[in-house]
Amino acid sequence: MENTDDKTKALVLIDVQRGFDDPSWGARDNPGAEANTARLLAAWTGPLVLVRHDSAEPGSPLRPGQDGNRFKPELDAARPDLVFAKRVNSAFHGEVDLDAWLRGRGITDLVLAGIQTNMCVETTARVGGNLGYRVSVVLDATFTFGLGGLTAEELSRATVANLSGGGFAEVVSTDDVIEDLARRR
Repeated sequence: MENTDDKTKALVLIDVQRGFDDPSWGARDNPGAEANTARLLAAWTGPLVLVRHDSAEPGSPLRPGQDGNRFKPELDAARPDLVFAKRVNSAFHGEVDLDAWLRGRGITDLVLAGIQTNMCVETTARVGGNLGYRVSVVLDATFTFGLGGLTAEELSRATVANLSGGGFAEVVSTDDVIEDLARRR
């Protein structure tokens, strides 16, 4: 991770919602994702953005008004600078113009974590990279589910290849982020 000022780097937590605990999603990878998200939050000192997926699907556990739409308990102590909802994969296409909000605060670097690795996290990383942000994806603070005959683990590996191989983002660990934060203190 490139060493930058705390105020120019934002932590963006994407769709860390209770609805992803619903068994209908199937088998997931990375059972330690929530614990790593809590570790990131405890160490984070810069701007914090929480993004929530408000599904329009009638049976979705992520629909507004459902308990599954709420953030997971690991975010209960979070003191975000911005909270907003989206209905699509990219956090850059939500109720708030995230790009304008970030640029207005001089933020140049994004640290992304959340759910699902190969969906909303990867899409946000790709768009962020295309917009010129230096993006880091904290892989061990994400998880996903099997899809289209591929396991969750295979999809996570594909995300790593897509993001790092495609030049969209650097893939890092929670320990990498925490060590970087400690070096700057």
